[in-house]
Amino acid sequence: MVTPRHAPEPNLAAQLNFAFRYEGIDLQVLVKLFAVVPAADFESIIKAKPTGGFSRRLWFLYEWLTSQTLDIEDPGKVRFIPALDPEQQFALAKGDLSSRHKVVNNLPGTPRFCPLVRRSSVLQNYASLDLPVRAAQAMGKVRPDIMARAAAFLLLNDSKSSFAIEGERPSGPRAARWGQAIAQAGSRPLSVGEFNRLQHIVIGDARFVRLGLRHEGGFVGTHDRETNMPVPDHVSASSEDLETLMEGVVAFSARALAGALDPVVAAASLAFGFVYIHPYVDGNGRLHRWLIHHALAQANYSPPGLVFPVSAAILRNLDDYRRVLESYSAPLLPFIEWRKTDSGNVEVLNDTVDYYRFFDATAHTAFVYGCVLKTVEEDLPEEVWFLQAFDRFNTVLQDIVDMPMAQVELLEKFLAQNEGHLAKRRRENEFKALTDEEIARIEAIYSDAFAR
Repeated sequence: MVTPRHAPEPNLAAQLNFAFRYEGIDLQVLVKLFAVVPAADFESIIKAKPTGGFSRRLWFLYEWLTSQTLDIEDPGKVRFIPALDPEQQFALAKGDLSSRHKVVNNLPGTPRFCPLVRRSSVLQNYASLDLPVRAAQAMGKVRPDIMARAAAFLLLNDSKSSFAIEGERPSGPRAARWGQAIAQAGSRPLSVGEFNRLQHIVIGDARFVRLGLRHEGGFVGTHDRETNMPVPDHVSASSEDLETLMEGVVAFSARALAGALDPVVAAASLAFGFVYIHPYVDGNGRLHRWLIHHALAQANYSPPGLVFPVSAAILRNLDDYRRVLESYSAPLLPFIEWRKTDSGNVEVLNDTVDYYRFFDATAHTAFVYGCVLKTVEEDLPEEVWFLQAFDRFNTVLQDIVDMPMAQVELLEKFLAQNEGHLAKRRRENEFKALTDEEIARIEAIYSDAFAR
């Protein structure tokens, strides 16, 4: 809150100056403003103070967003200033110089796709935790063989969780294939072709789903049972805009990496931007979560060999996940004009591309940071603890009875399900070869090995 004496004058220059100083840059507002206010008005504002920081940022942003050149002369020898104030919004640490405006372009994306994130106190606190270092330190205290087993479990668990979020239970091979795709995230540069390849892995049997970028409208929601009228919770980007938007997503990924943008900011912006665009008929949700892995891996944010199981954390917090998704998609709905198609789909009638190019991803970044924190503080330590306990259990168990590993795993599962006791049905079936004395000793071993 500011006092009345700070209120800007009721004119365009004063209002914009106030917004830049106290609220940061909102590209969605600016692109609409630049479309309706004559260029001559902005030229007058800039020429009034041609060397001022506000004027040069406004000049740069106008030409960057519109691709139109204003009639402004070189401001002369002045120091470069950043397009984004890095104390207000997350920006590239390594921007490129615009010598015409004497501005450092530290915007994380391009005019085709550039979500922005405010530097809130919540995100400042998350960033100060230095989660990659904490994860690496935790891994360094664990035997490498156990760490490798923990990483393998977390990877497969994340793959299964990503399907579960969509209400699917994939076969073992299908979950394993997607797990391999997650493990390779960050190893190949993004492209539309790479997205298409990943969609094929996600879908598996493509006989009933059209692969590649969709050629029709799209929405997330339901249909009225009587009229078959679409009832959207979210309307996807128009199919005519998909090519330019996806090129923007690809460019954002490369620019964020080269410019050392905070990896979690990059991950949230890419992933949620992608899912709002919804470029495919099917597979968008899993590709959206894969993008989180991609952004973190390509920036070496996660320790080598370890995938942060973001999908598993999301699955445990589905209500928060939906709230974050709807924090932008729900307020956007009234601004999208559409009509029903004969196939029960939607056809977008107005120009909506800028809604998917520019949005505030602050809440989305906080959510992803929370998922990564849960991995470091809960998922990884829990899996390491389980493996260490299991190894203790198995070592002593083999002194009582020589049992194959598959049977040991089954025995541990049954004991866990029944609070450390082997149920009568299991004694009489799978483990009828064990004596009562052996079972009593095994239950004691289990209790001791898995004691917290």
